[in-house]
Amino acid sequence: MGLLDNILGGLGDGAAGGVADLLKSQGGVSGLTEKFGQNGLGDVAASWVGKGGNAPISAEQIAAVIGSGPIADFAKKLGVSPEQASATLATLLPQVIDRLTPNGTVAGADDMLGGLLNNLPGGLGGALGGLFKR
Repeated sequence: MGLLDNILGGLGDGAAGGVADLLKSQGGVSGLTEKFGQNGLGDVAASWVGKGGNAPISAEQIAAVIGSGPIADFAKKLGVSPEQASATLATLLPQVIDRLTPNGTVAGADDMLGGLLNNLPGGLGGALGGLFKR
């Protein structure tokens, strides 16, 4: 079982759409990375966008940046607790944003959100799509 299997297995059919909806609600990749910057975590988000390794983030930091309302909405779509949703996002968002920004820039990343599962380079789209089918 791969990392994504461990994180997302069994979350249900709405998870992929939930991630795309969450990103859109935050102003897309550029809006979300800006929010991270406003909360003192700009270097963390920049590592996800840039080439190289992705800096880790905690569930608490995710919740502080995104806010309890959007986290609750995401959790409801997945059928999990807000705490579990935050923990899932702490692991998933660095990977998703990394793959939405293959050139190391947010330019064009938001254009991919409409087809998140099909358009993510690096195979994440196919992996996520398979995980959300029961």
